Amino acid sequence: MARIVQKFGGTSVADVDRIKNAALKVKAAVDRGQEVAVVVSAMSGVTNSLIELTQKMGPLPDGREYDAVISTGESTNAGLMALALQALGIPARSWAGWQIPIHTDGVHGKARITGIDTAEMEKCLKAGEVAVVAGFQGLGPNNRITTLGRGGSDLTAVALAGALKADQCDIFTDVDGVYTSDPRIVPKARKLDKVTYEEMLEMASLGSKVLQTRSVELAMNHKVRVQVLSSFEDKPGTFIVSEDEVVEKQIVSGISHSRDEAKITLLRVADRPGVAASIFGPLSDAAINVDMIVQNVSEDGKATDLTFTVGRADLDAAVKVLTDNKANIAYEKMSSDRGVAKISVVGVGMRSHAGVAQSMFKALAEKGINIQVISTSEIKISVLVAEEYTELAVRSLHTVYGLDAA
Repeated sequence: MARIVQKFGGTSVADVDRIKNAALKVKAAVDRGQEVAVVVSAMSGVTNSLIELTQKMGPLPDGREYDAVISTGESTNAGLMALALQALGIPARSWAGWQIPIHTDGVHGKARITGIDTAEMEKCLKAGEVAVVAGFQGLGPNNRITTLGRGGSDLTAVALAGALKADQCDIFTDVDGVYTSDPRIVPKARKLDKVTYEEMLEMASLGSKVLQTRSVELAMNHKVRVQVLSSFEDKPGTFIVSEDEVVEKQIVSGISHSRDEAKITLLRVADRPGVAASIFGPLSDAAINVDMIVQNVSEDGKATDLTFTVGRADLDAAVKVLTDNKANIAYEKMSSDRGVAKISVVGVGMRSHAGVAQSMFKALAEKGINIQVISTSEIKISVLVAEEYTELAVRSLHTVYGLDAA
């Protein structure tokens, strides 16, 4: 008997009617004879409201209690989905993350899954019940509820699919697949039938909101076959698969963008061994991810200017960490800028084709868009530009690389 995991995002379970609609999709899978585990997000907007409530209690809430509060949206929807399935005559039982349990580390708000005990869920599935799991949450080493970070329900679904050895993980959302770019910005964007794990990982990390980055990484590591499809239309979505399943590899498969960026520049940093560690070590200790980095060494070789990016939400925390460590780092001045955006071109075909970067830089120059920072990997090129040029840059590059729909 085939086994699948179905995950429904916040817009797909935004109210009672949509939960009932999602339950019909679960029923269809059960009627096909499949064993089904369902992962649900909180109703759209609920998690933000819960975060606002915690912020009203003080500027830096206790992480353990913060997670206890913001995880309740998923728990509520798990119970409601189980009730909706029961009303359709489908045996179902809801599970909180700690009941399975989904074990995590103790980093509240950004916990990582360390293991899943599937014994009880196996009993549930083999008894013919649908297991409805609250996404986004787990159980820390101190037996406290933890949350997995934004988009964590995707991570729950993929991790469960891997642990349960599911044949497929279907991610139901408000879009019908993965596009060559954001259709709200690029009207000529096209839906892709298949995307490689590597491409999807880059797209997710570069701003695509379709899947959470860590969930794609987990799917790639455990070879979980993932499909992204719409909750509101009955048609195939986009499959995220191994590279050997993609016969025709486009040079560039998509253009991604992220406005969730902030730039920090440290001026006149002493150019000495260990200076990078003195900067990025404390940021890492504070669980702040650093992305693009560029360094300019002065002519006398005694000082350097260092520019790097962090998530916009982490900017204030990063500035505080660097301020607290100023004496150890020994920089003269620090500046920061929230008004930037990251634009990226992604494609596994870039491995075997030259000139991709040149085309990008030329296209942006022709539009008068200045590049502030550049970073590359084997299958992507990213640039940092002023946020006001985001849409112009994305549309221009989409056309330059021949991605526009006919």
